[in-house]
Amino acid sequence: MSDAPQSTPAALFLLGASHHTAPLELREKLALTPDKLAAFQQKLAALPGLREFTVLNTCNRVEFYGIASATDTIARLQAEFCAFQNFPPHAFTQIRQHALGPDALRHLLEVSSGLQSQMLGETEILGQIKDAYADAQTRRTVGPILNRVFQKTFQHAKYIRSHTAITEGQISIANVAVDLAQKIFGDLSSTRILLLGAGDIGEKTAKAFQSRGAASLTVASRTMERAMELAKIFNGAALPFETAPHHFADFDIVVCSTAAPHAVVTRDTVAAAMKKRRAQPLFFIDLAMPRDVEPAVAEVENVFTYNLDDLAKIADENLAAREAAVAKARLLAREKSTALWHQIEPHAPLRSAS
Repeated sequence: MSDAPQSTPAALFLLGASHHTAPLELREKLALTPDKLAAFQQKLAALPGLREFTVLNTCNRVEFYGIASATDTIARLQAEFCAFQNFPPHAFTQIRQHALGPDALRHLLEVSSGLQSQMLGETEILGQIKDAYADAQTRRTVGPILNRVFQKTFQHAKYIRSHTAITEGQISIANVAVDLAQKIFGDLSSTRILLLGAGDIGEKTAKAFQSRGAASLTVASRTMERAMELAKIFNGAALPFETAPHHFADFDIVVCSTAAPHAVVTRDTVAAAMKKRRAQPLFFIDLAMPRDVEPAVAEVENVFTYNLDDLAKIADENLAAREAAVAKARLLAREKSTALWHQIEPHAPLRSAS
């Protein structure tokens, strides 16, 4: 991160893209794998005029929060990101979200509160932002301004969540996925379920399945030790990741949540599995970004696929019941962000920036 003189004017900014502006197929191209995220953060640390920054990289958004001390810093960041991801700059401009000063602050608070989430009110996002901030602290890419911004944002987000009904109900990717499975199969006690991926989402999905009575859970992970560990927790079985596709025919539901940079479930593999299942349907619930399941898989007869956008549409069906809570939460977010901006503004005044 470049050292700018402390007398240089600074501007708080947001730059990024999310499910609000970019469809699933574009978000896949923008998503940063863990290795790429680390490499790009190193690039940003050397970007002229970027005094502080944090990168929020989740299933549905890639966002950069920063303090710029040069008027062209944001444009440089965008150019660097597009080049790094081999993404057309003009295409990014069409889908980007860009805000300065109080607007950037309000956006961060709304994201932290679950108001900007694809599944409105979900709680995982606050933990993801805390992780992103902790990573930035470890990398020493945040300073006095962003430290205050994030710490106060966490306090205000907690207040909004506890003083509104924004988080009422089973609002999480895992719960919506399992609710869908229950609607399709009814009693899950005899349904055979494969979890392809043993990360945080995989574990939460396993818990949700178990809470609905699922008794047959099998876990496959690139790390066999992790698969066995998760399987033991849920009294299930473990499979080597590389052999899992050859066992698709043995399952009714396959939940995918790996961190692979490309699809791991192919049309050919699924077609071969369906020859063994005859008339029995097979459901794939793809919770990964980039997607684990090739779009062509849905073309196989008796195979049904659901991705993040599909699950969000299902979650939206219950949104009307919480409209009043959402309105109250947005009002609180505006009030809290305005109050915080009055404290931040002397250090990061609103000004023109590219």
